[in-house]
Amino acid sequence: MVWGTTYVVTTELLPPGHPLFAGLLRALPAGLLTLAFTRVLPRGAWWARAAALGTLNIGLFFPLLFVAAERLPGGAAATLGATQPMIVAVLAVLVLRERPSGSRFAWGAVGIAGVGLVVLGPNAAFDTAGIVAGLGGAASMALGVTLTKRWGRPEGVGPATFAGWQLTAGGLVLVPVTFLFEGAPPAIGGGAALGYLWLGLVGGLLSYLLWFRGITTLPVTSVAVLGLLSPMVAALLGVLVLGQSLGPVQLLGFALALAAVVAAQRAPRADTPPRELVPAPTVR
Repeated sequence: MVWGTTYVVTTELLPPGHPLFAGLLRALPAGLLTLAFTRVLPRGAWWARAAALGTLNIGLFFPLLFVAAERLPGGAAATLGATQPMIVAVLAVLVLRERPSGSRFAWGAVGIAGVGLVVLGPNAAFDTAGIVAGLGGAASMALGVTLTKRWGRPEGVGPATFAGWQLTAGGLVLVPVTFLFEGAPPAIGGGAALGYLWLGLVGGLLSYLLWFRGITTLPVTSVAVLGLLSPMVAALLGVLVLGQSLGPVQLLGFALALAAVVAAQRAPRADTPPRELVPAPTVR
């Protein structure tokens, strides 16, 4: 839900034309701050794993997300992002060796339809590069979530440290991408400073800490469906903050998306027992 505030914060507080810089400040300072407090670095195989997870969940996901948002007006990017639960359901079979579940795919489809009704306007454009970026971003985050569930956390490493590793790795990936495509950083005023602080401390550090903690305690497909709340919160803030309105079709979409979120948490899982988190052995 906190990630759903990104759109209104970006449009109302941040300087325009620098979305990657916003992503960089959302990830790297929070990651470095966490590492400074925890003073725990990856060991052995976890250097590569942390780099891979940080790249998938943050460093690759952010640029693809921004490309899709710029090239697909009318909420089409959010609709493509809502395909993540479906991708996770497939990866759960291929990577986690879970048995396929028809109910998961069905509720995933309902969630996509609901988000589409909420945010997809009649003037939505269909740009090939934007569609590829949107689906690529959903796939990147879905694979990151699935691998996070598969690998767990190394013994003795808490959620804060785990989030700090990935935020730092993802932020380092964003550094060259940001300056290559956006050049010098923008001037930062008071409002922009507050926006960057919100994105970094709440939308970055706190949110990812809770996100990665949730992944270790919930079934991976249930976690992925919770991502549908992000575009729904963005649409709701559009009504409350930006003076936008929701019609009957969008209210129906809200109901469908909420039904998918609730059903994914309550759906029977007799076909596949929840995968217990087994800490990965510490590699010395």
